[in-house]
Amino acid sequence: MTNRIDLGNDASGSPIMLDIEELLATRLLVQGNSGSGKSHLLRRLLEKSAAIVQQVVIDPEGDFVSLAETFGHVVIDGAAYSEGEIVRLAARAREHRASVVLALDGLEIDNQMRCAAQFLAALFDAPDRHWYPALVIVDEAQLFAPSASGEVADDARRASLAAMTNLMCRGRKRGLAGVIATQRLAKLAKNVAAEASNFLMGRTFLDIDMIRATDLLGMERRQAEQIRDLERGHFLGLGPAISRRPVSVRIGSVETRAKSTVGGLTPPPLATGDDMAALLHAPAPEPPAQTDLWGDGAPATAPIAAANLQASIERQADASPSADDLAPLPDLSEAEAAEVARAVMAEMAGEDGCSFLPAATLFQDFTVRCRMRGLKDHGLDAADFRKRFSRALAGLDLEEPDGQDARLMGLADTIPAELMAPFLAIGKAAIAGEPCPDDEALAVLYGTRSVGRARRMLEHLEKSDLVVVRTDFSGRRSVAIPRLDVATVMA
Repeated sequence: MTNRIDLGNDASGSPIMLDIEELLATRLLVQGNSGSGKSHLLRRLLEKSAAIVQQVVIDPEGDFVSLAETFGHVVIDGAAYSEGEIVRLAARAREHRASVVLALDGLEIDNQMRCAAQFLAALFDAPDRHWYPALVIVDEAQLFAPSASGEVADDARRASLAAMTNLMCRGRKRGLAGVIATQRLAKLAKNVAAEASNFLMGRTFLDIDMIRATDLLGMERRQAEQIRDLERGHFLGLGPAISRRPVSVRIGSVETRAKSTVGGLTPPPLATGDDMAALLHAPAPEPPAQTDLWGDGAPATAPIAAANLQASIERQADASPSADDLAPLPDLSEAEAAEVARAVMAEMAGEDGCSFLPAATLFQDFTVRCRMRGLKDHGLDAADFRKRFSRALAGLDLEEPDGQDARLMGLADTIPAELMAPFLAIGKAAIAGEPCPDDEALAVLYGTRSVGRARRMLEHLEKSDLVVVRTDFSGRRSVAIPRLDVATVMA
């Protein structure tokens, strides 16, 4: 098996070969403006060398996941895994020499940088018995090794830049050969770019980038216009793995396609300007008719006129029995009293904003509502009511809990009353195998509008060894309750 692959042809039609073995020792830098064909070049390189060497692709746009179908690459969705899982996957990729694509398109830029940094660091830190040769292709490298700080978090930028510097400066001894592609050399950290000995320069228009490109290619600056005039898919190559003198390369065809590839032009719909304007300015659809909650379920009718409403009220008053005609309320049995108390509790827990009211106000309201339903003595003191109400808020107002529910409520009795409702809601979701309530829902159960306070509450529960929180790079969360051996699903 040869270690040289065919990148494409030069101006005369002769093939331009790339020596993969030499590339492993000398690294590659690809530069070109958007639309110059960088991703096409990387895809050609990946496809032609797939059977020769292990490949690791850092893919911020998810463009290279199609390699999995044809060439067997393993796609790792960075948004689906936690930090520890990303590290383990990278270590196993090195151990088993698996070609992988780390797809980061589901993450914001800060988390893309953190995830890539963790993955690259794990590749770099693998034990020496796993130092097999591997190409590490980083598309849009200026995102992961920026020349200056931008709007991203400083810790994410430092971690990503350190990982990229290790890859390019110290990766060779560990078998890692960096292949980095960037839209602009001026945006790429110089320490990262300077370690490449092979260059493929595509079309670019800014003077500063053209001058840096000609300097790297060993060309005179008056020749910089050549770079501006390059066609899409044409590059100037130089380096020990390509050619000892600058050579023009027209990149060959590829088998796979990026998911973002647009297949030609799509004409607009055949419609007149007036028709399209009518579509854009069409009125919003009418909302569905609201149901009359106090009637028979039919859609609500138009508002009743004030005079008619007053007449209806007078008729109702005339037909109402007098106080002397009212029969005394019957005495409720213990089961009936418990049912009334439970119904009132559920009714109050279902009302918007109830969790923001003081406990004393809620207890007084509960007492009044029970009396209005004929229950003179509900048998609860303020502390018992608060516990029962927390259970009702969490949807766990069980009269006689058993199994995991009973263990959960017993565990909840050991924590402060203000934490019971969010803790019980988490526990209910974990027992049912459902996603954990989001921060907004937990904040409401905690009696606050502040999402930050809800997160601090969750941190307090974790520090108290009641829960264990696991969050992946996309922000999805799973909360486990070790004492019950249950956990919510990742969402």
